[in-house]
Amino acid sequence: MTLELFLLAAAGLFAIGLYGALSQQSIVMLMMGLELMLNGVILAAAAFWHFLASAGSQGQVLIVVVVTAMAVEMAAGFAVATAIYRARQVDMTDGAADLKG
Repeated sequence: MTLELFLLAAAGLFAIGLYGALSQQSIVMLMMGLELMLNGVILAAAAFWHFLASAGSQGQVLIVVVVTAMAVEMAAGFAVATAIYRARQVDMTDGAADLKG
């Protein structure tokens, strides 16, 4: 496989995630779209690391940091979504619009 194929797959993942994040009203589906977008970015970064600078370990460290940040983001997002659902019995983004500070 070549770098171009990996980048095409990464762009596809990012585009599907962007569509999912912008078209859904459910908080969980919105977070899944964001997760797909981040997976596309990770795939592109891993492909660049593998094909262009595979001698060092900086690319691997970057990917581990991004995956860790994704896990923390998803945990916090699901905690907020669960708290909103328990407080207001809504799981849509429109129902949570009155939460501004």
